[in-house]
Amino acid sequence: MTACGAKDSGGTKVKFATDAAYAPMEFMDKDKVSGFDIDFVGEVMKEAGLAYSVTNTGWDTMLTSVQQGKEYQAGISSVSITDERKQTYDYSAPYFESTNMILVKEGSPIKSAADLKDKKVAVQISTTADTLMTKIMGSDNKSLKRMDNNTLALLELENNGVDAVVADIAIIREYVKNNPNKKLVSIADPKNFDSEYYGILLPKGSDLKAKIDPAIKKVIENGTYATVYKKWFGQEPDTKKLLDQK
Repeated sequence: MTACGAKDSGGTKVKFATDAAYAPMEFMDKDKVSGFDIDFVGEVMKEAGLAYSVTNTGWDTMLTSVQQGKEYQAGISSVSITDERKQTYDYSAPYFESTNMILVKEGSPIKSAADLKDKKVAVQISTTADTLMTKIMGSDNKSLKRMDNNTLALLELENNGVDAVVADIAIIREYVKNNPNKKLVSIADPKNFDSEYYGILLPKGSDLKAKIDPAIKKVIENGTYATVYKKWFGQEPDTKKLLDQK
């Protein structure tokens, strides 16, 4: 299940891996990968003059295959830039500001991350939500359920298997918007959840960074990024703050 781009400068097609379970960032629309990240990377690759494809591989496969840099040369899947990941991967310039958010059912006593310590919480494994909740709840806490993807984490909440889900803000907001009858409440907690920035995931030493970074800067500066952002989120992005990130 692959979304393709065209127009190459003469090089080999760049193969992107993704985990298409992060609506509205990346998700499957019938047999096609769609979402903000997909539109964004399409504009970046067009600006860079590089042919590309995007394939839904799943999260763990994306991380492993991009590290190896053989079958897939890049990953685009709401991947937060962290110091820990920088030990294994290179990143493009930051292209999206995010944070984590808590999702609970209406009537829940949970009001912040501090209230989650003695509750059952679902996160997607190997994400920043997993890292944050491990610090809060402890690495051996059996009440912290690490799921293969956010869809399973959200189903766990729906089926009363957990008291809360912690995930990226865009995912939580989209789920609440699309499920008004489920009586869900999203909780922001800037005290415990800092801003994060997404980057395109690259193998260590990848020469793609030198081609992609100038293209990212260009699409942010020329208004293309804002057009894509407004299409998916209905508001203007803070492009100055984005460009100030290093």
